[in-house]
Amino acid sequence: MDISRFPVAGPALLRPTRIADARGWLCEAYSVRVWAALGLPADPFVQDNESFSPAPGTLRGIHFQRPPHAQGKLIRVVRGAAFHVGVDLRAGSPTYGGHVAAVLDAEGGAQLWTPPGFAHGLLTLTPDTLVQYKVTGFFAPDAAGGLAWDDPDVAIAWPRAPALLSARDRAWPRLKALAPLAV
Repeated sequence: MDISRFPVAGPALLRPTRIADARGWLCEAYSVRVWAALGLPADPFVQDNESFSPAPGTLRGIHFQRPPHAQGKLIRVVRGAAFHVGVDLRAGSPTYGGHVAAVLDAEGGAQLWTPPGFAHGLLTLTPDTLVQYKVTGFFAPDAAGGLAWDDPDVAIAWPRAPALLSARDRAWPRLKALAPLAV
């Protein structure tokens, strides 16, 4: 597995090694031993989630959970492609409000790790995009929060304007209105 780090500490872009032959390919999408060797946190994953978006330009996010229910997420696209972002909301972080971004697609197989204290969002780039998430905490509706996808203080360079987003995702507050997450 190959790993790339970002200027914002914590997140990582992971590229599992694919072993290919005439039948296709096989990869170890996650291994606790490999994570330990790469110096990634050993928090156990407790839940797997999937999201399916039939339309390109679907925006989901930017979501997070407040402590004590904050979630780390290992995200991968298993069909299609999507632009993913992670925004640092950690109290005391020198990169608070900074973000990381990566295009994930089924063909390349890269995965994005966002640790607890980050908000995550995605914008689909192709039809019928299927995303899988491994998370380190159970979903807690009362701890759910979000950040405005178009906050100029975060300044995410989305590859296109969203064509579809929920009313809830349109209404999230800007970074200035959020309390940092003490994770």
